[in-house]
Amino acid sequence: MKSRQELGKSRRWVIKVGSSLVTRDGKGLDHEQIKAWVEQICALRAEKHQIVLVSSGSVAEGLVRLGWDKRPTSLNDLQAAAAVGQMGLVQEYESKFQQHDVHTAQVLFTHEDMADRQRYLNARSTLNRLLDLGVVPVVNENDTVAIEELRFGDNDRLAALAANLVEADLLVILTDQAGMFDSDPRSNENASLLESVNVDDVNLDAMASGSGTLGRGGMITKIQAARMAARSGAATVVAGGRGNQVLKQIAEGESVGTLFQPAAGPLAARKQWLASHMVIPGKLQLDAGAVKVLQASGKSLLPVGVRTVIGDFQRGAIVSCIDEQGKEIARGLVNYSAAEVDKIKGQASSEIMNLIGYIDEPEVIHRDNLVLL
Repeated sequence: MKSRQELGKSRRWVIKVGSSLVTRDGKGLDHEQIKAWVEQICALRAEKHQIVLVSSGSVAEGLVRLGWDKRPTSLNDLQAAAAVGQMGLVQEYESKFQQHDVHTAQVLFTHEDMADRQRYLNARSTLNRLLDLGVVPVVNENDTVAIEELRFGDNDRLAALAANLVEADLLVILTDQAGMFDSDPRSNENASLLESVNVDDVNLDAMASGSGTLGRGGMITKIQAARMAARSGAATVVAGGRGNQVLKQIAEGESVGTLFQPAAGPLAARKQWLASHMVIPGKLQLDAGAVKVLQASGKSLLPVGVRTVIGDFQRGAIVSCIDEQGKEIARGLVNYSAAEVDKIKGQASSEIMNLIGYIDEPEVIHRDNLVLL
């Protein structure tokens, strides 16, 4: 587990801001608050942090722009409001970041994008490249075609998926509550703010359950998001977002909000996830040299070490690596499809372009995506 000071200095963050904060509880975009967040994010970037911003608020802003007093129940109306509101949301972030000479990129996802391995890997490559270019991706759910956000009114889960996607060190969820309390602060004046908890603590669910549409600021979804982020080893801080310096305070290691600590570090958590998969669509039989390199040195699997491709799988699938006797020695996320690996097997990485017409990665499986068994 990392301390707050270590997390504050960590390189890659995903920051999620909720619609109630962005739109002043549905009254329209809060220009001053957005300005404060942008200033803090730009300060973080100056300290070499990489930031992905996940922002709700398109539906709420759309209602204001269309002059609708009440949130409609029709899915078409909700999606229309999201489409209109997204324009204002993006314009707001773009103009505020441009004041600091920082470029932004609009990225719209559906949860289906995260479930499909090919689209997942494409999204990961794009986000990683944007971060390497110094761009701040502004992520939202694609509400005009997806219904999860419209049903649940929450982007917490999408933010956690984004944290998994870019292998973030820290997920920050800014909300209208100070953090998570041990009981409902609305009905118990003696409720205490939890400063640090283990994300797998089963008692958290009982503390977060209760009546009310917001339910401790929607804390159930935030616990779920923290657990999802922990799959790739990310810690999560849930904190009140209306303070002008909350991100700065987190960066400086101050005890702000509630820290959800993952049970394992990033690499260990990721490899546990890889090892836990029961359905494996294909196998790669390796030569003795490749087996020795993987087991002794913990290096990546290169095309030259692959002898035979078994099964049919797509890029991003979890495949099994077996030795010449058929014993499984490892498994991992493959960078190429079965047909492509069949063409490049036994060859040097420098030949990948010539053999299949493009090169995504020089490895068939990168060591960070490989777990020895």
